[in-house]
Amino acid sequence: MLHPPAAHRGLWSPKGAPENSLAAFEAAAEAGYGVELDVRLSADGEVMVFHDDGLERMVGRQGRFADHTAAELGAMRLKGTREPVPALREVLARVDGRSLIHIELKTRPGEEGPLDEAVAALVDAYPGPLAVIGFNPHSHAWWANHRPDVLRGLDCRDERRLADHIGVGRPHFLALSADMLAGDPARRARDAGFPIVAWTVRSEIQAADIAGLYDNLIFEGFRP
Repeated sequence: MLHPPAAHRGLWSPKGAPENSLAAFEAAAEAGYGVELDVRLSADGEVMVFHDDGLERMVGRQGRFADHTAAELGAMRLKGTREPVPALREVLARVDGRSLIHIELKTRPGEEGPLDEAVAALVDAYPGPLAVIGFNPHSHAWWANHRPDVLRGLDCRDERRLADHIGVGRPHFLALSADMLAGDPARRARDAGFPIVAWTVRSEIQAADIAGLYDNLIFEGFRP
């Protein structure tokens, strides 16, 4: 269920399709890869695909993403291209079951609920393969309680918190920072039966260095 490898924010490149764009997701699906993407709520409650809290890096504007409506965000263009900030519903329609989609929920502790509910409403109507991922174990707990059959992958970059977060979030698999994979917490998680997805792997050399320590990977900058 976790294969194939997932393209981090789509199959994007500095001189090609920008990250988290419809073009990058289309490229990943066409190449036979999975898709990893980030979601946030617009000011009017639409699930949009965007990584940062702020707008400056990706659209060259000052201000917070969450202060704009879906229509305003959709009218913006990514990285000087003609690619709009997409809504999740647009991505689901474009991918249309061709790739496993890893939907990263950009919620902090205490923020769980509204984004989860909005994503769940879209997931309920989508017949294709997907997983929800993210760093907030309380968001995972929401999904475990309300949508237990949806595949859940807990992100972690701090091995000191891994065991506690697993206990709270009850994930199906773990998405671990590549530099964690050789440590004891990751080993114990593997021994406990958790599949491990490594992120973000950025070269064939890096993938080879951690070979045998992961079941799948989220990649960027090369093609595994």
